Amino acid sequence: MLTNKPGKKLNEYVKDYVIFDLETTGISCNHDEVVEISAIKVLDGQVVEEFSTLVNPQRPIPFQASMVNGITDDMVADAPTFDVALKDFLEFVGDMILVGHNIHSFDMKFIWRDTRKYYDSIVGNDYIDTLSLARTYLPQMKHHTLTDLAAYYGIATDGAHRALFDCRMNQQVFEHLGEEMQHPSEDVKVCPRCGGALKLRNGKFGEFWGCSGYPECRYTRNK
Repeated sequence: MLTNKPGKKLNEYVKDYVIFDLETTGISCNHDEVVEISAIKVLDGQVVEEFSTLVNPQRPIPFQASMVNGITDDMVADAPTFDVALKDFLEFVGDMILVGHNIHSFDMKFIWRDTRKYYDSIVGNDYIDTLSLARTYLPQMKHHTLTDLAAYYGIATDGAHRALFDCRMNQQVFEHLGEEMQHPSEDVKVCPRCGGALKLRNGKFGEFWGCSGYPECRYTRNK
């Protein structure tokens, strides 16, 4: 869904969504390019359709990136460029809510950048980041990578770091997180305004609970 402003980051579980993942030539949305994009459409909590394509970044893929995702120059030589792949992805998504792991800080930045580049617009779909949800609802875990979460829930991690496999893993993780959100543990402190995590902070008058979504959300409460 193209519009003139980005969608909102949500902190909730929904039954209808598209979970997606990117593989790229590196970690910079300023300099790197997409080499694979995959997505899974979910209706009423059930997978109904998948989308996946390699992407020709029109530049060599660094060795370090290939070591992580297994994608090489030969594999993408005949793949579509991202303007074509992105158009197909947007048609697949429509106006559905997007879900992904660490997409707020990574994947969405590539999508926003390239919709501006190719269409002079921006993806306006609201989105949910499972990394944020995991940090809020599983505070007992030291690390919240997708493979850590999959292992925590007993989900197979074979094929990790290819986009479609990561989507399949993350879809199962998101469903488990939905259950966590319905029955949070006593250790979980959730902002009643935005659903983000509350963090203990120090102020002029001592410690207080403040929303991790600050400055977008300014909710506070006494310790």
